[in-house]
Amino acid sequence: MYKHIFFDLDHTIWDFDRNAEETLYELYHVYKLKSLGLHSAELFIQTYTDNNHRLWSDYHLGLITKDHLRQTRFSKTFIDLGLAPEAIPANFEDDYVRICPTKTNLFPQAHETLAYLQSKYKLHLISNGFKESTELKIATTGLAGYFDIIIISEIIGINKPDKAIFDYALNSAKAEKHESLMIGDSLSADVYGALAFGMDAIYFNPTNKEKPADVPRQISNLNELMNLL
Repeated sequence: MYKHIFFDLDHTIWDFDRNAEETLYELYHVYKLKSLGLHSAELFIQTYTDNNHRLWSDYHLGLITKDHLRQTRFSKTFIDLGLAPEAIPANFEDDYVRICPTKTNLFPQAHETLAYLQSKYKLHLISNGFKESTELKIATTGLAGYFDIIIISEIIGINKPDKAIFDYALNSAKAEKHESLMIGDSLSADVYGALAFGMDAIYFNPTNKEKPADVPRQISNLNELMNLL
């Protein structure tokens, strides 16, 4: 049925939360955040994760800019945890952006699944991530060889779920809607975005959240795709 499969990257193949957690544990100690009154690394990481997810949701929808996201996620986290604005470490965001994309944790069996699918389909990537970090993630994890077309929203100036990015992706891949499938973790950006465009989608749901009734298919592990496709 399908000839082309389009994947999201962050939270779908590249384990964003695990890589961010590793980075933040390192920076928590490098910046001696405990001495600033932040006594729990775990609380710091959870607060950041909540703020970052909310900001990325707004970014997907075009409500905020890249600069606003990057300027806000850590400043809000530190302030939420009681730190005065003048005490926020100045280079924390820069160090996070430098280190996190070099982390190489992928979701289980990512390479095996992609290798299997590549033998049967043309694989492509559509990411709402930022150019420099996305390219670094792909390079350091050895993912580039799986994908014929890699589309990064910042480069083309369109974010998922805008129909225009799916149209751009299909044109770039010389694919038709009826022969294409989108796989991603974001209901709004990946699943509903693709469905609204007229393209099939599978929801990647590794934490087993309740599946909305209007989502046709979901998986919780990437290797399920080897039986589904």
